[in-house]
Amino acid sequence: MPNRFHCKQLATHATTRARVCEINTPHGTFLTPTFMPVATRAAMNCMDIPQIQQTQSQIILGGNTYHMLVAPGMETLHKAGGMHPFMNWQGPMLTDSGGFQVFSLSKNSKICRIKEDGAHFKHPVSGKVITMTPAVSIKTQKTIGADIIMVFDECTPEQGGREAALAALTRTKRWLLESIDAHLAHPDSDYGNRQALFGIVQGGSYRDLREESLAFLLSQPLDGLAIGGEVIGFDMPKTREICEWLVPLMPDDKPRYTMGVGLNPQNLIDVVTCGIDMFDCVAPTRNARHGSLYHGTFVIDDGWVRFETGEDKGKLLIKKSKYAH
Repeated sequence: MPNRFHCKQLATHATTRARVCEINTPHGTFLTPTFMPVATRAAMNCMDIPQIQQTQSQIILGGNTYHMLVAPGMETLHKAGGMHPFMNWQGPMLTDSGGFQVFSLSKNSKICRIKEDGAHFKHPVSGKVITMTPAVSIKTQKTIGADIIMVFDECTPEQGGREAALAALTRTKRWLLESIDAHLAHPDSDYGNRQALFGIVQGGSYRDLREESLAFLLSQPLDGLAIGGEVIGFDMPKTREICEWLVPLMPDDKPRYTMGVGLNPQNLIDVVTCGIDMFDCVAPTRNARHGSLYHGTFVIDDGWVRFETGEDKGKLLIKKSKYAH
């Protein structure tokens, strides 16, 4: 298996920006568009690896950087040979930088504070202060050993307006350069596999800031482009609008990834229409654990597809009394 990362566009849709790409990684090849189920703590809740394979998932998001740093810790993970043998998943894997978790935790200043050098958070068990800088995030992702790793960024909040979006973008630019330096110093994982580094477009809901962020990423040696921020996946009309701003400016040979998109099937169709290749969300597995099943039909309409929801706005709630028998 070639120890490299490569993206090749195979086909494009006649009337939308949707496309099919073949992406090669040290742990195998996958085709896009592709949904990545999320194993935040190195496991897919209520699913074992054979069950994940039965879903025909080609690539997973395995082991969030923040959570892996907290437990089981990098020493344990390194002894196991990285996330692939730790999970017994031998296919392609992406891991995130911990930026979103830091953003979430920083809402409580007693748990986490974001400073210019990075994030300072308390270990939830020991109380020890852990400093997450771009260099620490990249080093941790080297030990995790995923095929695709992410730059350390500050997830842009929607509250706070343009000032907050600009501040997050400015810090993210600086952290991007520090992440790239750390990655290029050691481009392989701790186990000798070449890792691909994706940058993250920030800028909130402001077109000029989004375009400025993307232009900065395109000037750097990155293997793929992600679109992040609190709004992405949370506000789908705005998510689609942001994708329509950015995708025409993106090159064909770099994968495009919307972070946190997948609350329902139509969300995936919406971003694929815009030309997005990869997406992840905790919602499908979380909903399933609580007895909520997606319910509807895929309908071909004017050369494209849409998800026509069935009862209960597209969710069959198996815990309702009418399903007792």
